[in-house]
Amino acid sequence: MILQSIVDGLVVGCTLSLGAIGLTLTYDILRFANFAHGEFATLGAYFALSVVALLGTGTVFAPFTFGANLLLALVLAMVLTAGLALLLDGLLFRPLRRSEVAVALVIASFGASLMLRNVAVFVWGPQPAYYARSIAIVREWVPGVRFSADEGFVVVCAAALMVALHAFLAHTRLGREMRAVADNPSLARVAGIDVARVIRWVWVIGGGLAAVAGVLFGLTVQVTPEMGFNLILPLFAAAILGGIGSVPGAMLGGLIIGLAQSLAVPLLGAAYKPAVAFGLMFLILLVYPRGLLGDRTGSP
Repeated sequence: MILQSIVDGLVVGCTLSLGAIGLTLTYDILRFANFAHGEFATLGAYFALSVVALLGTGTVFAPFTFGANLLLALVLAMVLTAGLALLLDGLLFRPLRRSEVAVALVIASFGASLMLRNVAVFVWGPQPAYYARSIAIVREWVPGVRFSADEGFVVVCAAALMVALHAFLAHTRLGREMRAVADNPSLARVAGIDVARVIRWVWVIGGGLAAVAGVLFGLTVQVTPEMGFNLILPLFAAAILGGIGSVPGAMLGGLIIGLAQSLAVPLLGAAYKPAVAFGLMFLILLVYPRGLLGDRTGSP
């Protein structure tokens, strides 16, 4: 059971890592905690679900349960969710940023979260939904450890996106501009960097990755309007544990939180999953107050 929990934790941790990356980018550059980020994952999952319902599953790739149209739906969900994030920023967050009152942004994100969650219930209904009704083929690669092809797709897809994003931030001009704005927005503006353009790309990347996280989570579990609400606290835990502003830290934090939650099930019971994850985060932050991969240069 422990080995099975480790495998399950890696799958969940991959989805948490993708969501935590967008959350940590938003906090690092825009300086506020966006509680509506979980709803981006929810709506991204529902956008993909609508495309699959409209086009059908398409050619099913054995031994996967989903069809070719889900891959197209995944791309469209990223685009639509990124557009939603930009729209929300233009209508709500950008005017509030001018007031320079950080708590106003946080409260506004709470309100946006409630609104988007109820929009999902109104449009798609409160009942759970699935991308495919077929039963996943599960194999035992190690005796007693079950692993499906769908879960393998989740891990590979998440890993590929993490590597691509790391390369983007490290080796492209826009990635360097994003890091400069995160360090000092005023100095970056004086240096000729278009800060407004960088902020738009932060919302695009964060919204797109949240959509992928929602689709991957829904692929292995189910899609519900409360999905983002249930994910937002583990996402914050992953971002804080890895170090706010650190993309590799968000990746590592997501994997640790996913493993901690899954290992809590055979050891303590499912009811203690959140407590174990947050207890682990608390213990690690006692040793590394800025997170595992956070900035060590500033004052504590």
